Amino acid sequence: MSAIPLRLFPDSASIGADDALSIGGVRVAELAAQYGTPLFVYDEDHLRARCRAAVNAFGAGNVVYATKAFICGAMVRLAHEEGLMLDVATGGELHTVLHAGVPASSCVLHGNNKSLDELRMAIAAGIHHIVVDSFDELDRLEHLHSSGLPVVRIQLRITPGVHVHTHEYVSTGQDDSKFGFNLNNGDAHKAIARAQSSAAVDLIGIHCHIGSNVFAVDNFEEASKVMVDLFSTLNLSDLTLGGGLGVAYTENEEAPSIEQWAEVLQRATQSLPAGSKVSVEPGRSIVASAAVTVYTVGTVKPIEGIRTYISVDGGMSDNPRPIMYGSGYEVCDPARMSADRTDSARIVGKHCESGDILVESASVAPNVSVGDLLVTPVTGAYGYSMANNYNKVMRPAVVFVSGGSSRLVVRRETYDDLVRLDL
Repeated sequence: MSAIPLRLFPDSASIGADDALSIGGVRVAELAAQYGTPLFVYDEDHLRARCRAAVNAFGAGNVVYATKAFICGAMVRLAHEEGLMLDVATGGELHTVLHAGVPASSCVLHGNNKSLDELRMAIAAGIHHIVVDSFDELDRLEHLHSSGLPVVRIQLRITPGVHVHTHEYVSTGQDDSKFGFNLNNGDAHKAIARAQSSAAVDLIGIHCHIGSNVFAVDNFEEASKVMVDLFSTLNLSDLTLGGGLGVAYTENEEAPSIEQWAEVLQRATQSLPAGSKVSVEPGRSIVASAAVTVYTVGTVKPIEGIRTYISVDGGMSDNPRPIMYGSGYEVCDPARMSADRTDSARIVGKHCESGDILVESASVAPNVSVGDLLVTPVTGAYGYSMANNYNKVMRPAVVFVSGGSSRLVVRRETYDDLVRLDL
């Protein structure tokens, strides 16, 4: 196979005269030497460009960044600076945002099973609004209001009965879903009636989310039409059309742009009453292609007549998507970017699981050796945010690069971090 295409890399990725990969004007090999591996490397200018593209496409105040895709203090400050609101799904995500100095008034609280403590925390902090997911949650909000907390603005999450072309584990808009109020069985209308009559909440709008990594923009149009029909009967101000726009992970994939997504939603919502506020919730499409993961090869194990295993110093602890969703990735040697990838290998991690596979059947340059670096692009979403300590492996560091400089935004964990909660 030919060299990996640069379109899968962050915007600032370049190949030098020595055939080495740089991102943000900094050689990947230098970053690995300075910060160690595994390492998440984010192109800060790429992140800002995608935030601005979303704001330009949908309008200021109408873009809510889904922090579950990638959250740390530096990222939430960046999104806030670029005019995005922040979607938080747990008390932990809200705390991270507040700790970064971003106000709760710039946040929307999601989640299918919010606790009393999480709801109390959000309301007390001054959350912009809460997306209510169940009748039990309405019970909790009424209990908190009766205990002295103020009325809170809410949207109701509606399950529109739309099936999308994505993995079943990240499909959320179908009738059989743990999320939201089902439209087709009447629960949505019951929830709307209850919220409108409740003294504890101020119903400002309705919300849907059809799934994550959606490639077919027609799916968004289908769900939007359902939601527009419902919204038009309710005399509300806000409609949120959630769902994650897909991104290309491998060279044979193509994904719609943010602008193409916006065109579809604008067509689907053109009949709305004047003054209606339509919001979206991008996450993956903002951050996924902004980052790469850098690994060091520790073992090369050819098994005659079967395959070659290349083991790196990370794995399912920094990228669980392959084992969770069967997700595909490409891999390359950042020192030999133009080399044809004529060899085949299975790229695996260091965990005590045969399923600890990063790339099932990777095309690699010949003669990958112990000590070489390998880079996996398009790991900016659901890599660091899903990272874990299985086998007590330390979670990687995260660096932002821009204009020839790098800055550490999340330090690498230490062995002491792994036991800090032990008593």
